[in-house]
Amino acid sequence: MTSTEPAAGLSRRGLLGLVGAGAAGLAIGAGAGVTGGIAIASAAESDSAASAYAFFGSHQAGITTPVQDHMHFAAFDMMARTDRADLISLLQDWSYAAARMTRGLEVSASGAVGGSPEAPPDDTGEALGLGASRLTITFGLGPTLFDSDGVDRYGIGARRPPALERLPAFLGDDLAPDESGGDLCIQACADDPQVAVHAIRNLSRIAFGRAKIRWSQMGFGRTSRTTAAQQTPRNLFGFKDGTANILADDREALADHVWVAASDAPAWMAGGSYLVARKIAMLIETWDRVRLSEQNAIIGRDKGEGAPLSGGDEFTESDLAATDAAGAAIVPERSHVRLAHPDVNGGIRILRRGYNFVDGNTDLGRLDAGLFFLSYQRTPEQFVKIQRSLSTDIMGEYVRHIGSGLWAVPPGASPGSYVGAALFA
Repeated sequence: MTSTEPAAGLSRRGLLGLVGAGAAGLAIGAGAGVTGGIAIASAAESDSAASAYAFFGSHQAGITTPVQDHMHFAAFDMMARTDRADLISLLQDWSYAAARMTRGLEVSASGAVGGSPEAPPDDTGEALGLGASRLTITFGLGPTLFDSDGVDRYGIGARRPPALERLPAFLGDDLAPDESGGDLCIQACADDPQVAVHAIRNLSRIAFGRAKIRWSQMGFGRTSRTTAAQQTPRNLFGFKDGTANILADDREALADHVWVAASDAPAWMAGGSYLVARKIAMLIETWDRVRLSEQNAIIGRDKGEGAPLSGGDEFTESDLAATDAAGAAIVPERSHVRLAHPDVNGGIRILRRGYNFVDGNTDLGRLDAGLFFLSYQRTPEQFVKIQRSLSTDIMGEYVRHIGSGLWAVPPGASPGSYVGAALFA
């Protein structure tokens, strides 16, 4: 385990102002070393080591990492009258705390019970004893962080990625402003929902006085896979989701479609990606009254096995040219599979890692449920192209897009540094 001495020149004023004397000896450089992407832990941390992913690395964790079972996502807005130093210190403090929590540790050395009994604890304590639970924490920077109504609040406007624009309006959007956008975002994924909630709760607390939550969303039951070993999950319509997703070992596809290249602008984003989040309400009760044959035709796959309607098994490539005896396309022209297929979209692919959600019920007594869609791509234009292609998707009759956001996800941090450091270099 690396030293817990402060990194040279590290600003901790925001963290110290929040958590008190117990954090005085802490620094971002205290993150674990890595071997094969798994955090190295001391003997006291051995129970968590097997279920821990390293926070530091060339890419942020939580993108190609095997998709966990639960997610807590939060979008933040910077507070009024904050300055560049506040933003930098926030990213430093968040990175330090994230590096600890992803190892199954509390946010500081004194944590939930080791500090003064006369002061609020540094850590809220609800994750004590739960271990790392494969927690990953991924940070993103929104368009409004660089330009808020024409104002460059933090002196970074000139370094804004050209691709980081607000997403255009799409046919069928019914977006709620209070469930869209945000200067910053955090995606916390874990196999234990309480571990994910603990991460967002404590990072929110650390942000006090500098940033506040704009909106958040909890998700369960992943709707994608990022490794061949993972079984393809199902969405709330009952269909397998993520069969053709980009996998973590497909380095060529990741380089082509997910990671920002060194040749892309700006240089500080090399090794990063762009995150699109879409909250999609599913009209569950309406869908449940649709005939099975029609459901299959709307999706373009068999509901039971997940095989394409053109034949084969789940992993057989859809034959979009196949026709029946009457000359009609076997994979229907307006089916979701056809319209999202790379062959229809100039070869474009994206990496998905979305989740189901159920937020109780609506005023009409229907399930307030759907898909919290998350995708990573080398440029937002990949998502825009596919979403525009889906404008004639029959499935659009059974879903409504009610929340949306786009964030630049910087490359991973090195021990002793923090996520987003290259932006301020």
